[in-house]
Amino acid sequence: MITQRRGPFAPGDQVQLTDPKGRQHRLVLAAGKSFHTHQGSLAHDDIIGLPEGSVVTSAGGTGYVVLRPLLADYTVSMARGAAVIYPKDAAQIVAQADIFPGARVVEAGAGSGALSCWLLRAIGEAGLLTSFERRADFAQIAAANVDAFFGGRHPAWRLVVADLEPTGASEADRVVLDMVAPWEHAGSAAKMLVPGGVICCYVATTTQLARTVTALREQGNFAEPLAWETMQRGWHVDGLAVRPEHRMVGHTGFLITARRLADGVAAPPRRRRPSRGQAALAEEDLAGEEMADEAVANSEGAGQ
Repeated sequence: MITQRRGPFAPGDQVQLTDPKGRQHRLVLAAGKSFHTHQGSLAHDDIIGLPEGSVVTSAGGTGYVVLRPLLADYTVSMARGAAVIYPKDAAQIVAQADIFPGARVVEAGAGSGALSCWLLRAIGEAGLLTSFERRADFAQIAAANVDAFFGGRHPAWRLVVADLEPTGASEADRVVLDMVAPWEHAGSAAKMLVPGGVICCYVATTTQLARTVTALREQGNFAEPLAWETMQRGWHVDGLAVRPEHRMVGHTGFLITARRLADGVAAPPRRRRPSRGQAALAEEDLAGEEMADEAVANSEGAGQ
């Protein structure tokens, strides 16, 4: 059973130290060990037994706030094989793909395990997350990261070292694709999803975005896809000095979601108003055809 650790710090706990400048360090507590910084060392024994949110002082006199890391903190600092999905995008996936407790979710690929942690947190022990990862080295890193966060193997997680393949009957409530070419797996996702299920794709470029949306439309058994991106900007607040931070988490990726239709059902044709550019091109094509027809008619008249 996976439980969230609470109460005083104990050996084996992951803790996050934050200095007065906001710099953070993460470590696992072990009796008798020390953590060394440029501001002096900190004995783990000085932290063990303290309540969360305490302040400890290094040998050099610097105070550190000690807390257990949040999942958002953990995922951005975890060991990486593949790039991790940032918390702002993971939150969008959990919310917009409607990942609920007890859901049966298929994920491909697992990467470094960051999104797997978020999905497992959302579905709980009553759900099932099947994560496909084609690279054994990435799967090993993902397993280590996920196990380290939950303090052991999560009972709802099944990690498969293989390409994404349909799991048999249509039993998945959600399919999440974080891969280079998700459009190649639109058919497999449709086979796995229950009617009303959600596919969610995470891609990095506009080319991938366009190909994925087109593939979902052409698949024929998904409702109209939705596509978006999110950006996160912090704010500096110091008394009346309130301004945007100079740095922000800008473009990291695009998200696409679509709902699975019932078998044998085709979505009504989507009515779209053509853009001004498309309308101008259509007028040019029509004018060109009329000029060609007139030229043919004139040549035929001259021949007579």
